[in-house]
Amino acid sequence: MPEKTTQAVPARIPTGIEGVDDILGGGLTPHRMYLIEGAPGAGKTTLALQFLLKGAEVGEPGLYVTLSETKEELVAVAESHGWDTKRFTIIELLSDEGLDPRYEQTVLHPAEVELGETVRDVIAQVDEVKPARLVFDSLSELRMLSQNPLRYRRQILALKRYFATRACTVMLLDDNTSEPGDLQLHSIAHGVLCLDNLVHDYGGERRRLRIAKMRGIKFREGFHDMTLNTGGIEVYPRLIASEHHADFSAKPLSTGTAGLDALLGGGLVPGTNTLIVGPSGVGKTTTVTSCLLAALERGEPCVYYLFDETRTTLLRRSTSLGIDLRPHLDSGLLNLRQVDPAEISPGEFTSSVRQSVEQGNARYVAIDSLNAYLQAMPGERYLLLQMHELLTYLNQRGVITMLVLGQHGIIGEIQSDVDISYLSDVVLLFRYFERQGEVLTALTAVKSRASGHERSIRQFQLGAGGLNVGEALRDFEGILSGLPSYKGGTAMLVPDTSHAGSSGN
Repeated sequence: MPEKTTQAVPARIPTGIEGVDDILGGGLTPHRMYLIEGAPGAGKTTLALQFLLKGAEVGEPGLYVTLSETKEELVAVAESHGWDTKRFTIIELLSDEGLDPRYEQTVLHPAEVELGETVRDVIAQVDEVKPARLVFDSLSELRMLSQNPLRYRRQILALKRYFATRACTVMLLDDNTSEPGDLQLHSIAHGVLCLDNLVHDYGGERRRLRIAKMRGIKFREGFHDMTLNTGGIEVYPRLIASEHHADFSAKPLSTGTAGLDALLGGGLVPGTNTLIVGPSGVGKTTTVTSCLLAALERGEPCVYYLFDETRTTLLRRSTSLGIDLRPHLDSGLLNLRQVDPAEISPGEFTSSVRQSVEQGNARYVAIDSLNAYLQAMPGERYLLLQMHELLTYLNQRGVITMLVLGQHGIIGEIQSDVDISYLSDVVLLFRYFERQGEVLTALTAVKSRASGHERSIRQFQLGAGGLNVGEALRDFEGILSGLPSYKGGTAMLVPDTSHAGSSGN
């Protein structure tokens, strides 16, 4: 009796979409049949075109068999992305030309052609082109020709057996027109990729991808945000912080302000995140820019995500306070990104942060503000959980993260839209107080997991030279409540009139 030959496990093949390959741990298993399903407009055709173009790039011939769109329509879609469809073969089965000389009709429609003849035409084209990658678009026409589920399933199984003998990787596109809950194709396909698009009350559509099934491959489960723009699909794999660890020094680094360093117990510690909380105009944003300037002057790359104000406003106001960021922008050491929350998904934002850290080597990440990030995407769920995962990731990479959270109110009872203090390693709290007809600012560190911080409340002042943190306000009571009372003669910081009218967030 002859011995059985052990067949080597085939290597993975790239899909043409880097994010999908990352989710799958390297790509697809070749010579298998995959189902790509999603509603019209979800991105199935674009994904299939990228799959064929990637094959052409690595020398694998491709074939696109279409029953639902004309060749002209497919070419137009590809050209809108700047792609050349001459790199693979497009076969329009149900066209007015026909692929079989037996057909004499001038126009053929799926309902007028026998299923068996259509399948034979597919097989004939595969035998002629001998593709390594094949796209079949779409199964809805094949389903209609089959007339009943049993015949439909048998034809799909027959195609699967045929393709298995042709060393061909197949993508079957389906537009979800079958009965709800019909999963018979899922059981036949080697893998299933589900594309989804969501429409919120405001902003652009949110697209996402999920691997519903993949035999023999350990993949990252759940939904992954994606975008469909000129140039194709980009998928942002869901972040799992436990997969990202790095060695780093936990030595505190100076904020550039001696009083703030003393309040924090030595400075900001790598691998921690600091939440800066306070009412509008109290100096939160300026504190962040001052800390970033100190890091930039040490030669450390920084990235600043602006959700609330424009890049121009931030630079102008910071310069007026003696915090000039422009030279570091010009040198590339500082990456200042203005974000439109209504047009970005949480996954895309997380991916941008990862890129800044892993490719840009950013050691400081600032997010200003959490109010915009958490509230301007009301249609998204689990934003706090995603923020938790992002902060854990940044901590494990040894990054110093600074988060700004604005509060409602000026004096008296002050509230926050969200409570994220439990996710923060350090919490800096700003408050206004009144003294002799002047509105002054107090600052305290109410929490620090990283070091032994001061429990005192200090005066905080913005001036032409940047930040100034004074001595502890030991003769005041009720500052944190917003209704302070003066009990003594604590020396106040001398007002700086050179920046009259300017303020910081």
